[in-house]
Amino acid sequence: MVLPADSRIDLTVPTLTAHVPDYEDDIEDVLISQQEIQDTIARLGEQITKDYEGEDNLMLVGVLKGAFVVMADLSRHIRLPVEFDFMAVSSYGAATKTSGVVRIRKDLDHEIEARNVLLVEDIVDSGLTLSYLLKNLRTRRPKSLEVCALMQKTEVQQVPLDIRYRGFEIPPVFVIGYGLDYGERFRNLPYVATLRPAAYTEG
Repeated sequence: MVLPADSRIDLTVPTLTAHVPDYEDDIEDVLISQQEIQDTIARLGEQITKDYEGEDNLMLVGVLKGAFVVMADLSRHIRLPVEFDFMAVSSYGAATKTSGVVRIRKDLDHEIEARNVLLVEDIVDSGLTLSYLLKNLRTRRPKSLEVCALMQKTEVQQVPLDIRYRGFEIPPVFVIGYGLDYGERFRNLPYVATLRPAAYTEG
């Protein structure tokens, strides 16, 4: 396809505009706005670009399901060649607090030996799941292994963690939106919020 000579291609990342009226009655408070999230994701992407400049084997590993939204937006702010892979783990089930028992439900599709690996998380609370994943991935001998987490609940963290790229520190409350769910709902909201108590009993 040949574009007209005066055409311009917009390379900016579009702002999320998801609006779900059916969810509005369930929302209690918006903790992190859509604009705050997008500004922070852009900042993290710029820092990652600087830190990995000159490297040609960066792999982003997203922890499903919640991190898929973070990883999609983050990757578009990383101005380097990157590859994607995913892991799926379970430590919550249908609960609002982690059980601490981690099960790998989907492993990586690719080897990570000698690769620069950036593990992308939506949220870190107790840290038990992330600690388990890091130990597991280190046994596969990556060249480097770092973490990028959009949110961290430091008040309830139970194990020491080195999170190189962190977006927000939030209080120890259950949150939904921007990939995070309650009963598989609310993932497509463009902000992070808390739920009204009635939403739990009705769900």
